Amino acid sequence: MQATRPFTVLTAELLHETNTFCQLPTTLASFAERGLLYGDEAIAARQGLNTELGGFLEVAHEHGWQVTHTVSAHAQPGGRVSSECFEQLLAPILAAAQAQRFDGILLGLHGAMVTQDCDDGEGELLARLRAVVGPRVPIAITLDPHANVSRQMCDLADIMVSFKTYPHTDMRVAGRHAAQVLQRTMAGEIQPRTLRVLRPLLEEANSGRTDVGPMLDRIAQARAYEARPDVFAVSVNGGFANADIAELGPTVLVTAQGDMAAHAAFAQALADDMWARRAERINQFHTVAEAAALCLAHAQTHQPGRGPIVVADYADNPGAGAYGDSTALLASLLQAGVQDACFGAMVDPEAVQVLMQHTVGEQVTLLLGGKTDARFGGAPLLLTGRLLRLSDGHYVGSG
Repeated sequence: MQATRPFTVLTAELLHETNTFCQLPTTLASFAERGLLYGDEAIAARQGLNTELGGFLEVAHEHGWQVTHTVSAHAQPGGRVSSECFEQLLAPILAAAQAQRFDGILLGLHGAMVTQDCDDGEGELLARLRAVVGPRVPIAITLDPHANVSRQMCDLADIMVSFKTYPHTDMRVAGRHAAQVLQRTMAGEIQPRTLRVLRPLLEEANSGRTDVGPMLDRIAQARAYEARPDVFAVSVNGGFANADIAELGPTVLVTAQGDMAAHAAFAQALADDMWARRAERINQFHTVAEAAALCLAHAQTHQPGRGPIVVADYADNPGAGAYGDSTALLASLLQAGVQDACFGAMVDPEAVQVLMQHTVGEQVTLLLGGKTDARFGGAPLLLTGRLLRLSDGHYVGSG
């Protein structure tokens, strides 16, 4: 009896959350800063970690796949991905697809990549791959739940699995999930396809949190529906609003077979819940003046044993592609006379260079922040303070 040959699978990871309002382009150097690894080097570095690739490789080992891993690339959120960078990252994936016939393709993507030439980076990658491998090779992808899922992505990828946690903790689990569905597809057990329901919301649905609020019940419903025989994945995506593109916002994805009308009705019901409850907010939003007043009141009524008040500048979050150099909140805190406060971090390389020319203990006057694009977050502040410490910036994160 002839032995069955192992499945051959092409894998890659390519993730970027693009803030199109950011003027700073995302380049290959941006990916190198966060993580840019190729082939076996990527496998050695990422297979034992909580990564999509780690989940892919677990399933590959269980089923004896022959895996060709091309690239693992992940850049911090930022501006549009430069055309040159995009082409360089796609090159090894497309070259591998052209060089060998694969039984399946497994990709770890974000779902909110925008390039200088294309508003749908993931859709463009999938279109290029389909042009090489044709329509019959099953393609499975994982997504961040802050994905802006396009119609083209759903048309070209058979299997789509988003993380179910935010803060994100289940990247490896999602990788395993997608790989297991791909295994069943390659074996001919199932014939999945993915449907999408989109709602026209800019802000991610109820802030997207999965540990509190409405998303808890939505994720529970998604998991319950996944238990049906013909349903292989249900993904609830909050979307990513910091992108000036046509297809963005919360989506529900169902990867399934069989009665697709019933699956669509389930997805519609979840999406309708997002729409109906769109006014519910987990976060409390304030102007910078209101935030400063709250801080001042908190300090004036401080009670022993009570913790500090924490204010986050929601609009200046580098984790969503902002610059991290907004001065508006700091200016309001100073104007209100707030004392005993810590403010950070301020992304300002020029200020760092000025401070590096001084010694600890000196009083220094300098312009701080607001140097990237003062239209967002305010102009630089002229401040005088005492230099308390100099550091090379290296530290160990402990959790």
